[in-house]
Amino acid sequence: MTDLLTDHLLSWMIATPFLGIVALAFVRDREWMYRTALVASLLDVVFAIVLWAGFDFANPGMQFVDRTSQLPTFHIQYAVGVDGISILLVLLTVLLCPMCIVGSWRSIPTRPKAFLRLILFVEGAMLLVFSALDLFLFFMVWETITIPTYFLIMLWGGPGRFAAGLKFVLYNLTGGLLLLIAILGLYLEGGQTFDMLALAGQSYSSSTQIWFFAAFFLALAIKLPLPPFHSWIPEAYAEAPAAGSALLTGILLKMGGYGLLRFCLSMFPDAAATFAPIIIWWAVLSILYAGALALAQSDLKTLIAYSSISHMGFVILGVFVFNSQGLQGAILQMFNHGVTMGGLFLAVGQLYDRTHSRAIRDYGGLHLTMPRFTALWLLFVIASFGLPGTSTFVGEFLVLVGAADDHLAVVLPAMGGVVLAAVYMIWMVQRVVLGQPQTAAASRLQDAGLREMVTLVPLAVLVFWVGLYPAPWMAMTEASVTQLIQHLTGDPVLATLQTVPQP
Repeated sequence: MTDLLTDHLLSWMIATPFLGIVALAFVRDREWMYRTALVASLLDVVFAIVLWAGFDFANPGMQFVDRTSQLPTFHIQYAVGVDGISILLVLLTVLLCPMCIVGSWRSIPTRPKAFLRLILFVEGAMLLVFSALDLFLFFMVWETITIPTYFLIMLWGGPGRFAAGLKFVLYNLTGGLLLLIAILGLYLEGGQTFDMLALAGQSYSSSTQIWFFAAFFLALAIKLPLPPFHSWIPEAYAEAPAAGSALLTGILLKMGGYGLLRFCLSMFPDAAATFAPIIIWWAVLSILYAGALALAQSDLKTLIAYSSISHMGFVILGVFVFNSQGLQGAILQMFNHGVTMGGLFLAVGQLYDRTHSRAIRDYGGLHLTMPRFTALWLLFVIASFGLPGTSTFVGEFLVLVGAADDHLAVVLPAMGGVVLAAVYMIWMVQRVVLGQPQTAAASRLQDAGLREMVTLVPLAVLVFWVGLYPAPWMAMTEASVTQLIQHLTGDPVLATLQTVPQP
């Protein structure tokens, strides 16, 4: 029995949310629907703890690999595994989804069973994306995720959900088409295999690398997103229900950052080095541009959406500085970004449940009426602009240190993004938290209850844990990052020297 669990641990993790979907078919009571979905999601947390406990930090290769041939004629297989690049994203998915279920317990008035099925579907599909070792499998799940996310926006979104849902689908299908073209081309060029490890181990001509890199990068840039491919994000985030927004920013955006590491750097290192100077400045532009747009927002969710885009710019910057500080910072920042932005969107959802307003001007004086909520809200706010002692500081600091090695000129403007984040977040706090309530509804708000505290406190603990003691989180990525640096530089000695020392 133990061997059955450990040999197929990832497959059990992926299957559990789908088994939860099946179990929901036999439940009629609303409370038991949520309990069933929560049990399925928490069971994955248990599997994640087993995964973490059994993960060999010193092994840079894939672990917990599970392979089964599906269509041998086309070399398509079910193959999953995790390494230091993907394990943090797997853990993030498993940790955030239960918070989304608990956070939506009272905020979904209609079709709760369908809503919970979509949440569980997204969880299972994201686990498969971050662990897939077969390109065909990866692409099929990548595209499939668009469907449940679209319905989360369309069925439970705000008044502008139809335009937001349409734009979301059009942008993501365009990225999917580019990804399909790149994958089919790589299949033909790489010896008619979809095996990602085999494809990453091959060498391609410079011209081939450039074309494949361009197709993969543009597809991933839409998902990240990078300007000018970002306009679907604010509308989708603003109109989606709170749990949907948390999933979008907390997990789905990470598909783009993960793809940069898994495909653009691992498979096309020469092309990545060629385009790196352009992409680095593009990332800095994204940090500053989205931060400036956040300053002009009067809607809470739209402000956080632009903040999310700005902070993802640090992930892109860290990926393309080509040293271990930058790469470890980028991976850690994806995890931190999911925790912090997920917490902010879930908190906004708690406010919206009370007032049905996202307008900043409709609040004020929350420190008087909601002191417990305000304490957690302020924690996520200061974490979002990287105050020392919080998780975001560690990730962004590593990225900036990595950038300072060979790209010192970008450090100062990138730090401008941190300053902008502090400005628009503090401005938002001043309007929402301080002063006196601006409306009658704001003056009668009740503080966060037990369920709402349970939604936010685990994320708050992670903010402090990673911020004050990042060593175990960085240790998970170190070996795989070192191997990737060796692959990029072709110098094993350099890779060893560039490893970030653990505190």
